[in-house]
Amino acid sequence: MDTPFHFRPEGGGNIISTSIKNSFLFMTMLLFLTGCWSSHDIEELGLTFAIGLDKGKETALEKKFDKMGGDYPKKDRLTITYQYVNQQAAGAKSDGGSGDQKPYINIVETGDSFQQIGAEVALRRDRPVFSSHLKVIVIAAGLLQTYSMKELLDQSLRDNEIRPSTLVLITRGRARDTLELKETGEMPAFRLRKIVENDFEARKILPPVTLAKLPGMMRAGTSYLLQNVVGANGEIKYAGAVAISGKTNKLLGFLDEEDLGQLMWIKGKGIGGSVKSRDPQTKKLTAFAVESINSEIKPIVKRGRLSFQVNIKSEGRLAENWNTQEVAFNQAFLKKVEKTTAQSVKHKVEQITEKMKKEYKADLAGFGNEVRIKYPYLWDKLKKNWDQTFIETPIHYHVNITLKEYGSQGKL
Repeated sequence: MDTPFHFRPEGGGNIISTSIKNSFLFMTMLLFLTGCWSSHDIEELGLTFAIGLDKGKETALEKKFDKMGGDYPKKDRLTITYQYVNQQAAGAKSDGGSGDQKPYINIVETGDSFQQIGAEVALRRDRPVFSSHLKVIVIAAGLLQTYSMKELLDQSLRDNEIRPSTLVLITRGRARDTLELKETGEMPAFRLRKIVENDFEARKILPPVTLAKLPGMMRAGTSYLLQNVVGANGEIKYAGAVAISGKTNKLLGFLDEEDLGQLMWIKGKGIGGSVKSRDPQTKKLTAFAVESINSEIKPIVKRGRLSFQVNIKSEGRLAENWNTQEVAFNQAFLKKVEKTTAQSVKHKVEQITEKMKKEYKADLAGFGNEVRIKYPYLWDKLKKNWDQTFIETPIHYHVNITLKEYGSQGKL
């Protein structure tokens, strides 16, 4: 009797098993490749480039909405301005239109929750707030008298949609006013970002502070500065700084442009600007154009007492001379200008130091950070009450000015 013949490919079971595994793997990969299934076209999104935070005060439009059933349970604690891209203006420009429309629309909403306020805006616009391209957040200083920076920026720092590179500014006026320009061609958010680049006047402009930098500053426990910006009549301007308390992260005080310029000499930051001085005998004015600043803050501990030695060096040129009888390229004259300029700078830094100690009662120049670096064990003991220690600590200044050139004018 013949034995039945059964065909069985060698390793056939393994081939079938491998095929099933590969199919499953392929299907799984397809799931991951469809990660954008819930995305929206950019035309469907309300691109938001700036946000302004003010004290809560409903607009006339909001009050009308409330009367007609648009109200909801809330307290009017803050008013937020969202700066949208004006899609109609962008479309008109691309179609060769006149371009008379402003490229932005400011939407204002009042409430007590950032998340809820954003949701209310979505009930008024065909495009919801989309903050992935946010450039700047402007906070009214008045809010910082009631709320801390931590409270006001908590939602922005938690939101993965908002970029850490977003610039944070403070205004002594209304944040809404800093997001308006009388010109029709530029977004206020972009103008605010561009002003930072004006390094020829960097002594009156703070290095930019972004959302990425702020958490460390807020946790450090030492007072810090943020750039102040003001808006009026469709114009915006960087104007001094706002001091924030390291203990409370609330408003400490204001520095005008002169204060900030003086402080930057101590910090050794920036270039640009000029220093005026006068000849002791003739009282004639000269102006020194600043080209570089270097500052070294040296903490010194002797016999258990802390003090600081600050060495400031600056190079520049003679930009202006009202004493027409002087020979501009005479070495004696140039040395005299260097000396009077150094005295003027020393007076400025001593002036702002006095203001820090008596008016603000806080270290705004970074003296504490130098102690932390050089004497970490001492810093551990002092950091909790550093501002009080700073007030009582002697500070000595030495200023050296070098004139590199005197220009093309002079008496032969």
